[in-house]
Amino acid sequence: MESSMKGTIPGAGAFVCAGCGHTFALSPPFNEPPHCPNCGSSEVSRTTLATTRFERPVEEAADPQARERWLERARALIDRPGEYLAYEEGGEVRVVELAREWTRIGRSLAADIRFDDPTVSRRHALIVRQPDGVRVLDDRSLNGVFVNGERVEWRVLEDGDEIVVGRHRLFYLSAPPTKTGAATATKLGGEEELQPV
Repeated sequence: MESSMKGTIPGAGAFVCAGCGHTFALSPPFNEPPHCPNCGSSEVSRTTLATTRFERPVEEAADPQARERWLERARALIDRPGEYLAYEEGGEVRVVELAREWTRIGRSLAADIRFDDPTVSRRHALIVRQPDGVRVLDDRSLNGVFVNGERVEWRVLEDGDEIVVGRHRLFYLSAPPTKTGAATATKLGGEEELQPV
């Protein structure tokens, strides 16, 4: 990976550290080559989705059935019928009920599901609930929205679909009326987050 220390770095953007892999954003003007705020290294370069590591459970690389086990853990947190988004944050599985017609995903403080990450646009994606189904829409994001590995402008979601925004992934889960589980609900920015008891 080439270091950004060579030459000048015009404009703002996202960077990745060659030492620790931390991604971060900077704004011009640059008076000196950027340094990683995580480890202090000056060996940093611009980042794109091609150089960004996606947050996936560690065991998934070694075990192809890890995705199904992860989904089972997420489904166990659901205690009532509905549509949900499940994702991992800080090593914990989070499940958010889609209770409103629109759910915003992005880096903005106004987002319903917020990822403070330079690979995520301020307004990255929208989840829209309508009588004929649940859709994901790309909200003019820089890095795009991917469903099951395919970049999409919009897509009707099916149970278990993987949605990737920046380097984060979420799963759409649909719980039928017969679904039961053990969980307690707490409010999360207008949405309900289910936590294990």
